[in-house]
Amino acid sequence: MRRRVVRLAALAALLAGAVPTPAAAVTPRASLTNIESDVMCVVCKTPLAVSQSPEANRERAFISGLIAKGQTKSQIEKALVYQYGPAVLALPPAHGFNIALYVLPPAALIIGAAFLLYTLPKWRRRTRAANATRTDTPVTTPAPEDSRRLEEDLARYGR
Repeated sequence: MRRRVVRLAALAALLAGAVPTPAAAVTPRASLTNIESDVMCVVCKTPLAVSQSPEANRERAFISGLIAKGQTKSQIEKALVYQYGPAVLALPPAHGFNIALYVLPPAALIIGAAFLLYTLPKWRRRTRAANATRTDTPVTTPAPEDSRRLEEDLARYGR
């Protein structure tokens, strides 16, 4: 009986180790190429992925050391901000006045779309009403003299 319990416990431990935990499945491993696109060279003010300055090489070495320690992308970005300041991030942090950079473009798009949805039907109604009241070709009968001349011309040219 005791052996059976020990075997079941060993099997349960083996299966528990084989199944990935949700935390391990959610947190992807950080990579240098993934972080380079989100970080700037503090000297060149260009993305770290394209910068070739000695400072960019030092930043890459710093990032590689943090990756070797097993830190996540967010931890590495926080360490870079602590080391080099907020100018190292390609996107500004979303707090304080910088929040306007994230809020204003979608707000302007929504306001513009609402303006068009409101005004386009009015413009179309106004154009249709103007076209309905306008008469480009007046409906009149030609003068008797013009009718006679037209009949003569038609007869002359072989109607």
